[in-house]
Order: sequence, then C-alpha cells, then structure tokens
Amino acid sequence: MSRKSLSVALLQEKDRGSVEANLDAIEAGLREAAANGAELVLLQELHNGAYFCQHESVDEFDRAEPIPGPSTQRLGALAKELRLVVVASLFERRAAGLYHNTAVVFERDGSIAGKYRKMHIPDDPGFLEKFYFTPGDLGFEPIQTSVGKLGVLVCWDQWYPEAARLMALAGAELLLYPTAIGWDPNDSQGEKDRQRMAWVLSQRGHAVANGLPVLSCNRVGFEASPTGGAGIQFWGTSFVAGAQGEFLAEADSESQTLLCVEIDLARSEQVRRIWPFLRDRRIDAYADLLKRYRD
Repeated sequence: MSRKSLSVALLQEKDRGSVEANLDAIEAGLREAAANGAELVLLQELHNGAYFCQHESVDEFDRAEPIPGPSTQRLGALAKELRLVVVASLFERRAAGLYHNTAVVFERDGSIAGKYRKMHIPDDPGFLEKFYFTPGDLGFEPIQTSVGKLGVLVCWDQWYPEAARLMALAGAELLLYPTAIGWDPNDSQGEKDRQRMAWVLSQRGHAVANGLPVLSCNRVGFEASPTGGAGIQFWGTSFVAGAQGEFLAEADSESQTLLCVEIDLARSEQVRRIWPFLRDRRIDAYADLLKRYRD
C-alpha cells in the first residue's frame, strides 16, 4: 500500500421530502467535505428518499432509476468538480420487474468505478425489502479506486461476518456500509439500547476480525409508516472504527452530521502482523459453512 493515510467523511442525513431536496443536501455536504479536505465520502443507504420498505406497494417501484441515470449523472458531476471518491446508494431499475439495492462508487473524475448490489435482503417488520430488491449478483468484490480498494457492502450485510471476510480476502483495504436502520418507537429504552449496541459491536467485530477500518453511515430522523404503523426512528450513530475496532469518530443518534476523520491506513499492516487471523484460518475445516445448518 503506497498511501499512508486517508481523509474520509460520512454524511449522516435525514429524508428531506423529495429526491431534489435530498440531492441538494448531499451536494451541500459534499462541498463541505471537500472544503474540509476529505478525499472519500460515504453516503447513507437509499439517500434519495424516504425508507419506503416499511410497506409493500407496487407504486414504490417508481422511485427506481437506471444506473447510469439521473442521480449518477448529478453525483458523478459533483465527484468530478470536487475531486472526491463518493460511495452512493440507489434504488436500481435493472429491467422491468427487476430491481436492486445498489451502492455506486464514483471516481474523482466523475466516472463510475464500480457498483455493489446488496446481497443479504431482510424481510422483517418495518423492513420489507424482499418485496422490492432482487439479491445481488455481483458477489463480494472490492472496487478499486484512486484512494484504495473499497469493500462496499450495504446495511443488512453488516450482520454477516462472511461478507466482511470475503471482501478482506479479496484485498479490500476498507469496509464501507451505507445503512438505514432504526428503532420501533414502541420498544422499551432497554431494547433500543441493546439493538443499537449490537449493531455497533457487530461492525466493530468485522474491523477486528479482518484488521481493517470500517466506515458505517446511517440515516437519522423519524419516518412515519405509510400504513399507519409505528414508523421508524433512525438512530444515526454513524461511525468510523480502526483496525482493532477502536472508535476514530462517531456521530450522535439525532443530528444531521458531517463526520470527518483521518484514517491511518498503515495500521492494518501493523495490526495483522501481531494478530495474524488470516494466517491461522483453518480453511481445511470450514466446509460446513456452505450448509444452511448442521442438523
């Protein structure tokens, strides 16, 4: 690795009510990030609008757009103007009746360096994503950029150590997670605390197990349920962790925040030398990982 450090920014935002308003807020955030010296900016999951997966409605497919398309054109132009690598998150219309939850990585010249289609698709109360998204078919392949090899994953992928490991085994230098996750407002405070802490710990564990920095960008704000349910209070808490899981920067659970931090990329090499997890993996004994369950 030739580069020793990297200035990154995470843009923790709320839904502003329309695609145009959300993209305007993102543009302002990207400009501020560039002014602060950021080289890489991570946006939250499905940042163009509300988190529409709280219900199942065919009308919501109207939100999807092709890649390349209008949003990639605008974001690519900003990446080029500001000389930023940008990780965005879009509802991709691949064909009629075929849609993906897709992260798009823009290079500093505005071109699309690559994309990742969300592999793990949840179907839980308030998070009815299987109705909308076809599971990804691009695999766990890092995206090469001018700032390094990015292991981009999306939200529900955060809970799966296999995804993080496969990105690490393919040479990812950072793990990045655009995210949309929050509380059911009816849950007790204790349950809310446990859920958020589990989310943080899971991703910090990926940093530790793979000796890599982790960037996780979540949204904030309350979004009502279209069907009159409890809605979701998104808990923010976007953060950057180092190669031993240490917090380098963390946002709060309520505020729209531009989180900026410098990452020491050389630490991954240092940490992996003293904690050589990749060396000691018993790959000869892991065949049962390909089974759904060991009965």
